[in-house]
Amino acid sequence: MPEEPAGGDLSRLRQLNAVAVLRESRGTQPLTLTELSKRTGLSRASTEDVARDLLGRGWLAEVAPTPGTVGRPARRYRFNSGAGRLLGVDVGGHKILALVTDLDGEVLHQARVEVPAEAGRRERLAAVDRCITKALTAAGGEGGGASIWATGVATTGLVDGTGKVMLSDSLPEWSGVDLGRQVRRLVPGAVRVENDCKLAALAETWRGVARYAKDVVFLLAGLRTGAGLIIDGKLHRGFANWSGEIGALPAAGWQQAPTHLHDWLSKHPTTGPDGFERVFVAARAGDQGAQRAVEEYVKDLAVGASALVLTLDPQLVVIGGGFSRSADVMVEPLRRELERWCLRTPEIRVSAFADEGVALGAVRMALDEVETAITDGLRP
Repeated sequence: MPEEPAGGDLSRLRQLNAVAVLRESRGTQPLTLTELSKRTGLSRASTEDVARDLLGRGWLAEVAPTPGTVGRPARRYRFNSGAGRLLGVDVGGHKILALVTDLDGEVLHQARVEVPAEAGRRERLAAVDRCITKALTAAGGEGGGASIWATGVATTGLVDGTGKVMLSDSLPEWSGVDLGRQVRRLVPGAVRVENDCKLAALAETWRGVARYAKDVVFLLAGLRTGAGLIIDGKLHRGFANWSGEIGALPAAGWQQAPTHLHDWLSKHPTTGPDGFERVFVAARAGDQGAQRAVEEYVKDLAVGASALVLTLDPQLVVIGGGFSRSADVMVEPLRRELERWCLRTPEIRVSAFADEGVALGAVRMALDEVETAITDGLRP
């Protein structure tokens, strides 16, 4: 049980007690007052007082007793995940994806709008508006946009603290876009914008293959290459939010990596799957030229990845992005290259999120905002 602070600051003590109860009540199973008391270390009387206050605020809910229960059942409580909604948006090169979730991050509704890779600023922002509106309309039966407590937005490029894209060389006319202001026109609550690679890494440590790891290098392998870093269980942004941008260094190999795949495609007629997937399909089928193209691509990818591994010494490297669907022909070559350059080769795992990982990371960022707001709201 938290000790009473010096000077008798009881209001601060009540805040700490409330945060402890909320934290323990976020599990999948509802808890009785006795169970909450044991888990938080609070007295039962203090636990009951806190639960009463949180019920009044709407952040805790009492669960109805199981049908057929004999005698007077003990009251059970859980975090009220239905009190509000979160919105996560992924602004990608080919699509906009929006997820509406409850306060536990469980997806309730989603919307997708396709957008051409060559779309300019106006067309892409219009697609963002349509996608968000579509998602909020789907959630209309549960309050729609008015129920959104916080929103996370993911985009390629370097993003400042206000939600403005400072630099993006992947999307046409995207540098300078004030994405935060664009989204704030449509939703209430806090809106935060972050780089998509960073949020993909956040999603992996939240609900993905890196849940057990504290130090992680996330590699976005796709039409472009990027990285997100998790250090000591937390997303690492760096002093100016530029961490992980090792691809900006030509010697890292990431800028030239896709040229090997382009070269193979240019020498073969357009049959079968579209785009880069044809190279991986051909490599999987035994085409030696395609296999060499993939190996050369992986060699370049491994240069920057090795630099990150040598710097961070992560427990885990996670491969995500569009090319992760072809990880069966990438993982072993990547492992061999890391073994060449690194003093210790970390475990390599493949993301299971398909193309929803970035949006889920945006949801996690929105959830962080809500948890901070709840804590602040408990301050008298």
